[in-house]
Amino acid sequence: MSAHFLGRFLRLALAHLFLIVSIIESRARAADPIETIGAGDPAALTTPVVAGPEIWKDPSQPSSARVNDLVGRMSLAEKASQLRADAAAIPRLGIPAYSYRNECLHGVVHTGVVATVFPQAIGMAATWDTALIQEEADAIATEAWAGFNDYRSKHNGNSLIHFGVTFYSPNINIVRDPRWGRGQETYGEDPFLTGRMAIAFIRGLQGDDPKYLKTLAGAKHYAVHSGPEPLRTYCDATPSERDLYETYLPAFEAAVREGHVGQVMGAYSSLYGVPDCANPFLLTQVLRDCWGFKGFVVSDGGAILKNFQNHKFTPTAEDSAAVAVKAGCDLFSGNVAGNAQADYRCLGRMLQKNLLSEKEIDTAVSRTLEVRFRLGFFDPPSMVPWSKITMADNDTPEHQALALKVARESIVLLKNDGALPLNRKKIKRIAVIGENAQSVPALLGNYNGSASHPVTILDGIKQAAGPDTEVTYSAGCPLALENDGSNQPPASLAAEAVAAARVADTVIYVGGIDSSLEAESRKVDYQGFLGGDRTRIELPSPQEDLLKALRTTGKPVVFVNCSGSAMAIPWEARHLSAIVQAWYPGEQGGVAVAEVLFGDVNPAGRLPITFYQSTADLPPFEDYSMSNRTYRYFEGKPLFAFGHGLSYTKFAYSDAALDRPEIPSDGTVKVSFRVKNTGARDGDEVSQVYFRALHSSVPVPRLALCGFGRVHVPAGQATEVTVDIPAERFRHWDMTGKRYVVEPGKYELLIGGASDEIRLHPTFIVSPPHG
Repeated sequence: MSAHFLGRFLRLALAHLFLIVSIIESRARAADPIETIGAGDPAALTTPVVAGPEIWKDPSQPSSARVNDLVGRMSLAEKASQLRADAAAIPRLGIPAYSYRNECLHGVVHTGVVATVFPQAIGMAATWDTALIQEEADAIATEAWAGFNDYRSKHNGNSLIHFGVTFYSPNINIVRDPRWGRGQETYGEDPFLTGRMAIAFIRGLQGDDPKYLKTLAGAKHYAVHSGPEPLRTYCDATPSERDLYETYLPAFEAAVREGHVGQVMGAYSSLYGVPDCANPFLLTQVLRDCWGFKGFVVSDGGAILKNFQNHKFTPTAEDSAAVAVKAGCDLFSGNVAGNAQADYRCLGRMLQKNLLSEKEIDTAVSRTLEVRFRLGFFDPPSMVPWSKITMADNDTPEHQALALKVARESIVLLKNDGALPLNRKKIKRIAVIGENAQSVPALLGNYNGSASHPVTILDGIKQAAGPDTEVTYSAGCPLALENDGSNQPPASLAAEAVAAARVADTVIYVGGIDSSLEAESRKVDYQGFLGGDRTRIELPSPQEDLLKALRTTGKPVVFVNCSGSAMAIPWEARHLSAIVQAWYPGEQGGVAVAEVLFGDVNPAGRLPITFYQSTADLPPFEDYSMSNRTYRYFEGKPLFAFGHGLSYTKFAYSDAALDRPEIPSDGTVKVSFRVKNTGARDGDEVSQVYFRALHSSVPVPRLALCGFGRVHVPAGQATEVTVDIPAERFRHWDMTGKRYVVEPGKYELLIGGASDEIRLHPTFIVSPPHG
């Protein structure tokens, strides 16, 4: 085994070991006697004497009444025990242990149980298909209940980390910089697209039952958070007020106001000097008072200790717990590794020191218990629709087919000089080259589940090519070089790949990166990578060197790139025959990529991020200003623009019409236009509607997305697309009035197939609101 492969194996093994340790710790915390939580505070152990019926057990009562009754029956120690993500059992009340800690970024992260693994979140965003993403989230919710019901049936009703139905997903941070290793977990760089995807995912997870939530979604990381990973627990973000309200907050607002998300996770970082998990401005003034959030706030893992330890915001670790609860952080999450004084178990002592009131503790407990009532945990199973879900509903053929559909829709054709689609009749020998071709990790991304039957890209190509086409494989080179150069490949490895290419009709190079190189904070000892982030966005040098050698063969070279964010590949864009962006396409990714390569599927994915020419295009990574970032503010020429994506057919736009020439600033404009498929293949088109204010009194984006729709158009036919756009989407932050305003004046809609491919330009007037 080479040093490179051994290193990757060890990293995966360590990740699994960390998971096992987390499970053991979770079990230990769930089994903690309640008394240890109230140590040093005898009053905390006093059990209230409550006369009258147990209202909390009566499903016919309003949930608020049931919550108040249950909280009133708890001792202070018992209340504190419920303010930890691994909530302890309360045997005397018949309440089992429950872990709020689960993840479902693109499928349930089951512990030791297979689950359907969908494309990574950035690929989901590339579908621009909100209905599909809502359907996916509904399937994920079903699989969550399968695991939850199975586990608790075997453990006296108790749950464990990664076996609950409350999720730390979706991640709706904005990718302001492609170097961020967790950009793969998000829906991209645009606040509007991110908000629409978040709403769809949340609705799918939480369901539409009038009484019960299906599962609980959790929007993270609130609020201004996007790397660098090594600085995330020290970072003090200081964006301009306009950037805060126009870029960093809108997706969270949409998740709350329209998605009705039940949980929000506070970030590790600080905002204007106040840690996010102890920030009353964020957690109370904005989230609850302004947006009307009704759920609970959970800290990121161990963030409460970081308030004291890293941000130096409190004089003691215990104080950090008190200020967090007072600010509105209801649930403590994460292992504090010997620093239990920062755990919410210390709340009894904080009460004694008058740093906190019992009413504030009751408020936090009530918010967390409200969710468990809405999930039906305290009702007869016969009343809860989801209690009937079994493991037979997990990882089903229907869910695998759905994963394939999402993967098909996520793939973006970045460049094509006619090499694609591959012609099975003419191509008899294909050389597949590149480490990611036979890599399962390259399919899965991070925060992933365990797929039962993952199909690698190499296997997908072999299946799609058919028995009459010979498919050969060579790794060619490692994805990246270790800092000490110990995995420098022998010259024979590249020579083998070039030799295979010389005798092939077509070369398919499958490269890019994977989540062993970019991901949440981790040690990565490779050139161009640091702490889970990238220090440069160019394709690692061994891969580019190999691609240059492959091109000398004179054979068509198709580059399939796997990555969770933008890659700077200008040489490849100029010299290779075709480029396909596959993201981390999930368990069925190999099938989907091959279908696109052979033309069985007409690609229609669109970029949710900008692909820049080089790292030199980017401002300093630590700078949270949006100046010269993303398509809305970037002043240079991108390699591939936001919204870009090619097809095997062509589309023409015409007949733009507005339902009225003038709308009030609290009204809605309806825009319609005709999209015709002028080519010979059926295909999907993602029609994008941007806007700009033509005479604004404040700085505004170059253009900004305000509507979109993915439509299927048969060859030679046309369809009319109609998009309703509330004037609220044209708002900007008024620095003087400290509020959003829609400025009266002349506006332009920019309609087309990408942010740099605008076909129609209707204009209209926004007038002051009526009345």
